[in-house]
Amino acid sequence: MKDQNSKTLSNTQRAVKELRRMILTGELAAGTDHLESELAQTLGMSRTPVREAALMLESRGLLEMRPRKGVRILPVSPEDMREIYDILTELESLAAQRAAEANCTEEDLEHLARSIAQMDQAIETENLEAWAESDELFHQELVRLGGNKRIQAIVAMMSDQVRRARATTLFIRPLPLQSNEDHRAVFDAIRDGRPEDARERHRNHRLQAKAMLCGILEKHRLNSL
Repeated sequence: MKDQNSKTLSNTQRAVKELRRMILTGELAAGTDHLESELAQTLGMSRTPVREAALMLESRGLLEMRPRKGVRILPVSPEDMREIYDILTELESLAAQRAAEANCTEEDLEHLARSIAQMDQAIETENLEAWAESDELFHQELVRLGGNKRIQAIVAMMSDQVRRARATTLFIRPLPLQSNEDHRAVFDAIRDGRPEDARERHRNHRLQAKAMLCGILEKHRLNSL
């Protein structure tokens, strides 16, 4: 029984990983419907782990379970992203404040500094995919430095939807030069122990990012099937 449970768990984890990848890359396109049996055949496994994986991905806002109709891949909508960014703006800004209050050492800030350097390098070579990866690492590390595990959990729950929106708009947005400057300003405020400045600078950064991203989604109605 234990071996069977372990196998089921392993298959569920694999199903989560593969379905998530297929959704984020657009292989499972926004607005499309898929039967559990179809997905199970694609992944080469039974329907049980696929159903369990779909339930997990539903909680992350990537798909919708529909009785007797399988799953529907949810679109990236401007309305959803406005709500998500409202939450992320407040929580990440609080994390920036807490990080600045924590008297972080250079060692504590090493990963945050490295992500900024990688973003700068990505901009120089106009490698937007590399920039997006480093940008995500910056925000993850910022939240970690804030030291609030509940904030980390909430942000992580929304990260996939942010990642999809970023991927959708990445090559039609302006080159993110200002974003890099914003990150550096937040880093400096944290390093120098200026909590209110860290909070306000990050809040302004997120508000600008929200306006830019939602404006693109609204204009082009990308993935709004």
